[in-house]
Amino acid sequence: MNQHETTTPAADAAPDQAVPTAVSGNRIASLDFIRGIAVMGILAANIVSFGQPFAAYMYPDAFLTGHSAAEESMWIAQFVLIDGKMRGLFTLLFGAGLYLFMERAWARGEGRLLQARRLFWLLLFGLVHFYLIWRGDILIFYAVFGFIALACIRWAAKTQLVVGLVGYALGILLVGSFALSPYLIAETSFGDQPDFSETREQFAADKASTLAAGETEYRIITEGSYLEYVQYNLTEHAADPLFGLFLFGFESIPLMLIGMALYRWGFFSGGLDSRKMMRWGIAGIVLGSLATLLVALWVKGTGFSYWSTLAAFMSVSLLPRLPVVLGLAAVLAVFGQGASGWLAERISAAGRAAFTNYLGTSIVMLVLFHGGGVGLYGALGRTELYLVTLAAWALMLAWSKPWLERFRFGPLEWLWRCLTYLRVFPLRR
Repeated sequence: MNQHETTTPAADAAPDQAVPTAVSGNRIASLDFIRGIAVMGILAANIVSFGQPFAAYMYPDAFLTGHSAAEESMWIAQFVLIDGKMRGLFTLLFGAGLYLFMERAWARGEGRLLQARRLFWLLLFGLVHFYLIWRGDILIFYAVFGFIALACIRWAAKTQLVVGLVGYALGILLVGSFALSPYLIAETSFGDQPDFSETREQFAADKASTLAAGETEYRIITEGSYLEYVQYNLTEHAADPLFGLFLFGFESIPLMLIGMALYRWGFFSGGLDSRKMMRWGIAGIVLGSLATLLVALWVKGTGFSYWSTLAAFMSVSLLPRLPVVLGLAAVLAVFGQGASGWLAERISAAGRAAFTNYLGTSIVMLVLFHGGGVGLYGALGRTELYLVTLAAWALMLAWSKPWLERFRFGPLEWLWRCLTYLRVFPLRR
């Protein structure tokens, strides 16, 4: 590990990085394209918890509208194709972006303080998002985990990759076993042992409490005021981000380190053999997705029980998720380097304004579902929620490109940049 710190760009660049792309000032087209796919895919994953109780994200019976057999098939499709994969892509890109940002900072003779300030503001954005808009925020975690990844920024790329892979494996053991044990105790014969009787009762109470909380939140969102909604978040869910740090840390920090290493090796900028990337990428997607499908079919075999769905999301799918995430990154990186045409250009533009699209979507959904707005919370089933997703995608694709043709940054990207550098940048081209 290289712990030496200097402000000289040539000395600071890792010896295993052939071309520091960011220093040249060129944009990496594949990063924008993958980020656009990821921000659209994240909405497809999150739409259920925008319009239904949070428990419905994993547990179909938590839907307030019911859940048809056809929608159970949709659950399987989303679980295999979307859930965890889009967040994984975004996390890889976040790690790559951390290193890319530091390349530019080093080229100007600046150090990690600038990145730390950038992460601090991201944390504040995340806190506002979580408590005032929507509790499914991931920015808080990215900011906190980004500080940890920043401490590893000068490691050799190989070290970052190895530590990332080992860390991910440890996460499977720690978080995976933590999330799997409730299913084993609450829903299998393993929990019939007298020693587990009290624990099984506690898990039953936890399930009932979670579903009851969904009903309470439904009343607050549909009948209460916006201020009551915020007060509910600040009181009943004040400590939720702390639990999320444990839940996502062993996935996110390793993926950030892997993203740094891949970026430095030219993974996103054409520095690796594109044919090999495509072959290995497709293999990872196919094999990982088949394994994930087996998990989904197991959940279906349990009747989509409460603890089996949670175990599937938070434990059993962690291992096959990694090859899918890396495979998608490889295929999209190759495709994104030369992607052209109307749709590809608009997806890339949505990726350049991903921060605005991510937070902006939450604001739109708050208006759409809250009782003080359109008031659709709890009224739409999975099928209708997917139609909302399609409409939101169309909105992302419609505004991002025309905006960026007139302005240098997305609105929130510009604000974040100004706060980071403590000066006002010109917005209009």
